[in-house]
Amino acid sequence: MAILSRRQFLAGALAFGMAQFPSFLLAEPADCRKRRALVILADFPGLSHAVTEGFVTERFGKVSTYIREMSYGTACAGFDFTNWLLLPEPISNYSISPANLKVDKSRVFKLIQDAIDAIDAADDGCTFSQYDYVVLFMRASMQEYGMVGLCGYPGMLGWKSGIVFRTRRRGQVVPNGVAIFTSNAHVGTLFHDIAHVWGGVVNGKRVVPCLYDHDLQERYPTRQTGFEHSLINMGYWDPMSCHLYQPNIPPPGISSWTRLRLGWLPREKIRDVDPSSVPVELWLGPLTDGNSEILAIRIRLAANRYILVENRQPVGIYDSVLPGHGVLIMKADDDIAECRNGRSPVRLVDANPDVRFLLGAAFDVQGRDRYVDPESGLEIRLIEKMRNSYRIGISKAGQTET
Repeated sequence: MAILSRRQFLAGALAFGMAQFPSFLLAEPADCRKRRALVILADFPGLSHAVTEGFVTERFGKVSTYIREMSYGTACAGFDFTNWLLLPEPISNYSISPANLKVDKSRVFKLIQDAIDAIDAADDGCTFSQYDYVVLFMRASMQEYGMVGLCGYPGMLGWKSGIVFRTRRRGQVVPNGVAIFTSNAHVGTLFHDIAHVWGGVVNGKRVVPCLYDHDLQERYPTRQTGFEHSLINMGYWDPMSCHLYQPNIPPPGISSWTRLRLGWLPREKIRDVDPSSVPVELWLGPLTDGNSEILAIRIRLAANRYILVENRQPVGIYDSVLPGHGVLIMKADDDIAECRNGRSPVRLVDANPDVRFLLGAAFDVQGRDRYVDPESGLEIRLIEKMRNSYRIGISKAGQTET
C-alpha cells in the first residue's frame, strides 16, 4: 500500500475518465496557510459499492475550493490519499446511531483504531507526523453506517481533554483530530466536520462547534426525520448549522461568526462599534466580497457578548444558494460552548418569524428594515441599499443619526 499525493491520485483518477483537473490543483496563493490531511480510504468485507478514485478526488477538490473562497484565499487544504484499505470487520460492527447523543463512542474509537492500524499493517513507511490531521472516508453508505459524517475528535469522543490515537504496531500518534465520512457525505458535511478539527480546542471548548441544537437533533437526527427542526440557531445560513441547504447544490457560505472563529475574517474588515459612541452610519459590503471595506459590524454588549451584523448577497457560488438575501443580525455569547439546553454561542435574530426554519431571517430595505435590541436598547436600521451594499444606521432607539 502506498500513500498517494493529490497529483498522483489524480493520475489514477484520469484513468477512470476524468476530463478536467479537479479545482484543488489550481495554483494556490503563495501566502495561504495550508493544512495537510491524510485521507484513509476504508473498505469493509461484503460491500460492493463502486466508489471510484475520481469520485473521491472530485469531492475533496470541492472542499479545498470551498475553504479557499471562505477564507478569502488565506487558507488552503491539501489532501493525500491511501489506497482502499480493507478493515477487519463488517460495517455492521462499527455502525452507530444517527443521533449524536445516542452514539456508542466505543464503536467510533474502534473504527478509528482499526483504520490507523490498517496503515501500519501495510508497512509502507507512512508517517502520521507529516500530516496536520486525519480523514477517514468509508466506502460504506450512511444507511449502512448510521450517520453521514462526524468528527471523532474534537467531537463525538469529547474535547475537554486530549485524546491520543496511537497505532498498535509502530506506536505512531495521530495528530490533532479525526473526521469520519461515508460515501454519501455532501461537500457541506465534509467541511462541517473538517472545520471542527481546524478550529481545535481552546480552554476546554471547541472553537468551531455545531450550530444546530443537539437536544433537538436527538429527536430529528436526519433530513428524512425532520433535521431542520434542530436548526433553531442559524438555520440554513451556515453549514456549521445545516451542512447543506439542498442535496444537489453547493453548500451555503459560512457566516461572519464562523469566519471569526476560524481566523478567516480580516481584522481590518471588522468595524467595532461602541454603544456609547452611537449614532453611527456605516456601509456594509457583501460578506463574500473580500474587496469590501467592511465585511462585518460588531457591537460589544459585554466582555464576551456582542451583536454581529453581516450582509449576505448572491455574490459567488456559495451565497447564491442561500434561502434568501439581505442583512443578518446575530447575537453571540462566547461563554456558551455548545448548542445544548436551548442555549447557543450564536443565534440569528429572525426578521420574519412567521417563516419557518429561519428561512426569512434576513432584514432588507423592502421588508423588515430595523431591529431594536431589548438588552441594550440599540436600534439597527437599514437606511438604503446601493447595488449589493447597505448603509446601516446604529443608534439608541428613538435617537436620530447625525
